[in-house]
Amino acid sequence: MNDILARSARRATVGIALSAALAAGIAPATAIAAETNSPVDAVALQTKDADAAKEKAYAAMQEALKNLEAAKDAASPEKLAEIDDDIAALQEIYDKLVAEAAKLRGPLPAMQANVDAAQARYDEARNRTSGLQAKLDKVLKDLGDEEPSKAISETIKQLRSEIMAAKRQEEFCEEELDQVRHRLESQERVINNLESDAENVKAHIDEDIAKRNALLGDLEKAQAAYDDACKAYEEAKATADKATSPEVTKPAETTPPSGSTQPAETAQPAGSPATGKDTAPSSAKQANSCSGKQADTTAGKLANTGDTAPSAIAPAAIAAAGLGITTAATRRIKNSK
Repeated sequence: MNDILARSARRATVGIALSAALAAGIAPATAIAAETNSPVDAVALQTKDADAAKEKAYAAMQEALKNLEAAKDAASPEKLAEIDDDIAALQEIYDKLVAEAAKLRGPLPAMQANVDAAQARYDEARNRTSGLQAKLDKVLKDLGDEEPSKAISETIKQLRSEIMAAKRQEEFCEEELDQVRHRLESQERVINNLESDAENVKAHIDEDIAKRNALLGDLEKAQAAYDDACKAYEEAKATADKATSPEVTKPAETTPPSGSTQPAETAQPAGSPATGKDTAPSSAKQANSCSGKQADTTAGKLANTGDTAPSAIAPAAIAAAGLGITTAATRRIKNSK
């Protein structure tokens, strides 16, 4: 009798599982395969992905470390000190050039004034020469072909003498003007050369400063990238460790093996040892209770597989299916008696 009840309970359990699978739209073979294989496959896949992400994060961290070491070598204290020494030397040269140019630029206004005065004297001498020459030309024109008188001859002689003296003065003023003008232009050229050299030195200083800032900027960026890579690796490592921990593999471990005899162990025999009587109503209650427990166990197994089908099955439908199978089993037991 106990064997009959155990077989009936197992059939009821299988019926509940099949009913749940059919209600969820899952083929029976698929439901059984999902119950037995999905947790293991899902955990294995999750662990594989986590390990791959961990390896990738580790490689990125190593690459970031390599870049950081290169940036540290490029921006080493020795190299930065060398750049700073160059900047200091160039800055000293720049300051000297600027100071010398400023010193030479000081006399320029006075030199320009000398040029203006020499220009004025030259213009005056030239105008005098031109005026005397104009007077002589007028006397000669008025005289025409006539023989000049003694007075006119003296006037012509006097004008020619004054014209010669005016030309000599004009030439002197022109030479003076050229000299002061040359000194002014030479001073300006020296100043321009000094300022041009200072600009070139300043350009080299700016290049060295930009180079120094670039090295420090690259070092800062490399350090930040390495810190981010370390953080990403720690997160990937934690995820991989969690994926391989016992808690993650627990669903596969708690899944009972196929053909478990648990329903037979939970089913009570029809004849109670306390009463020694074989009562059909009591047997029916025991079978219904066993079916309800098995339904809970099956639903728990499906939930452990990660399948979303159990959530779509109404508890009332499962209970009704189990009750119908259990009632049929009870009738068969009565008939066998």
